[in-house]
Amino acid sequence: MLDFDLAALYEVETRALKQSVKRNLIRFPEDFMFQLTKNEWTEVITICDNLPRNIKFSPSTPYAFTEQGVAMLSSILNSERAIIVNIQIIRVFTRARQFLYDKAELRIEIEHIKTKLSNHDKNIELIFQYLDELLVKKDDLKQRKRIGYKPDNL
Repeated sequence: MLDFDLAALYEVETRALKQSVKRNLIRFPEDFMFQLTKNEWTEVITICDNLPRNIKFSPSTPYAFTEQGVAMLSSILNSERAIIVNIQIIRVFTRARQFLYDKAELRIEIEHIKTKLSNHDKNIELIFQYLDELLVKKDDLKQRKRIGYKPDNL
């Protein structure tokens, strides 16, 4: 999540949120938070149509927070609103992770079914091939000259 979105959720100014983070940088290693590069920020601006003008043309690029970074924010923003928002955000992250897990499990199941179907197709082709061979052999049996006891009417 980007700093200006979190600031809006926590009902603080983005400047105040950034200042709090800068005062507590030791709590935010690179896997918790990082600052977007100019190129990354330009790409975000081109993708997102509904960014406020003051954010688009800000002189500095925003910070991006991971799930752990968002959790750490609650320890530096000591307000009741920060606690409530943090709980909601963590719940959303948990649901998103569960959704991705369920989706991955479903994808594995679909791949398993595809493999089975592929094997079934191969087996059906093999059965038809054997049936064709049996039909050819049956035709060969009809043309064969009979030997042994022959009734008069044949």
